[in-house]
Amino acid sequence: MQFNKKFSPFAAAFLVVPVTAAFVIDAPATAATENPYTDVATKDVHYDAIVNLTEQGIISGVSKTQFQSTKAATRGEAALYIANALKLNTTSVTNPNFIDLSTSSSYYGAVAALNELNIIGGYTDGTFRPDGTLKRSEIAKMLTLAFELEMSTITKTKFADVNTITDINMKRYIQTLVDYGITTGTTATTFSPYGTLTRGQLATFLQRSINAASDEFKIISIE
Repeated sequence: MQFNKKFSPFAAAFLVVPVTAAFVIDAPATAATENPYTDVATKDVHYDAIVNLTEQGIISGVSKTQFQSTKAATRGEAALYIANALKLNTTSVTNPNFIDLSTSSSYYGAVAALNELNIIGGYTDGTFRPDGTLKRSEIAKMLTLAFELEMSTITKTKFADVNTITDINMKRYIQTLVDYGITTGTTATTFSPYGTLTRGQLATFLQRSINAASDEFKIISIE
């Protein structure tokens, strides 16, 4: 698989946690040391991802002491966090001209950078809807493209609610996350593709994607 070399500057920080199974526990194995959030307890399944990525400067809370892991994640937040993880240049960007995204928005640079890379896009009405809630199917596409994961060829999944989707690529994006152990679904037979992704789930998905991409880099480097 062609690996995206943009990960190489920070890949070593995550190489200790290879994703080797389709079913893994929700809390990533990368240990976090300091927790700035009073509303994120160690028993939270997303604890390590939230605290570790905060320490890395990749994600942030809704305030200095509140993360609100059960709050719905937004499209703008996902764009910002992914751009941070990829260490993209978010200043020298081409304006995507989304009618609801001002150049003064805190999400503007990240959205523009990811749009240039064809990782994210807007809606047919010319909007991006940065404050719109993020669907689980949307994050599957974003992460697959952003971290250049090897896209699955499977179009019939173990998820009954995914098999009814007419968009074949969407099925493949979701299966890709399963293949890499980034998701196990909401139940054994459902993924809830149109369900809302929470901020805690976004942190865990993002941590697992970083781990997966870093592990790919390690394998190729050894070869």
